[in-house]
Amino acid sequence: MDLKTLQSEIIRLKEEKDFCILAHSYVSEAIKEIADFTGDSYVLSVKAKGTDKKNILMCGVRFMAETAKLLSPDKRVFLSRKEAGCPMAEQMKKAEVEAFRRENPDYTVVAYINTTAELKTVCDVCVTSSSAVKIVNKIENKNIYFIPDPNLGSYVAKCCPDKNIKLFNGGCPIHGKIRVEEAREAKRNHPDALLLVHPECIKEITEMADYVGSTAGIIDYAKKSDAKEFIIGTENSIAEELKYACPEKHFYELSKELICPDMKLTTLPDVYNCITGQGGEEILFDGDTSEKARKCIDEMIRLGG
Repeated sequence: MDLKTLQSEIIRLKEEKDFCILAHSYVSEAIKEIADFTGDSYVLSVKAKGTDKKNILMCGVRFMAETAKLLSPDKRVFLSRKEAGCPMAEQMKKAEVEAFRRENPDYTVVAYINTTAELKTVCDVCVTSSSAVKIVNKIENKNIYFIPDPNLGSYVAKCCPDKNIKLFNGGCPIHGKIRVEEAREAKRNHPDALLLVHPECIKEITEMADYVGSTAGIIDYAKKSDAKEFIIGTENSIAEELKYACPEKHFYELSKELICPDMKLTTLPDVYNCITGQGGEEILFDGDTSEKARKCIDEMIRLGG
């Protein structure tokens, strides 16, 4: 099948089989075109909870599908490409958090949403890149252990100076490897462009930025801004998306290296194979994992409201 025929068949099948297709902003345009909702990980999970469809198909990575399942335990949730993981979500083990808690019982453990469901079971509250500052500010405890991303964590610490924040030595290997000189070169090459970056970038880059925010925040800022040129410091698919959305503006990638291989794993044929039962993986939890991990997310919703 050619591209358009395959897209049409997926659209037909998702109605026939009662599927809602969720596509993260980092996946290909071909997938986003047939999705019911696109956005960042938390937005997609909320959309999954709100739909009346019985089946959810996540086009993204594993922790996103897990979050959707935690918020919608009554629905069947599928990951369209089972090998699509997240190095940051998988870099910290449950035992490490348990050991920290034993040695530091006076700390509140704050988990970035980019973590596994298993890790969330031993954390106090979950946060997104857009809600992290707000939620940490609302936590009564001064002592915070922020995991696993030290770059987002250091940005939160800067915005919450009254908190005593310990960080884990991890982070996103894609955002984290972008260096200051690349940002300086981009600004030299495009002196009139605003620099918009994700807080998963190192703090030296976020300090140079005109705007720091989540994927959704960067898209929204660029669309609403009166400026005409932007350097985009997150996964390069966002610059591509904005070029389509705002053809009258100019968007430049901060680095050609800002490409997430796990997000790029999922293809349109993977979506077709999953929806026809020939591929993908259904996300399933035991009752204990589901209950404990959900508490972490429920606390995020309470404090983020």
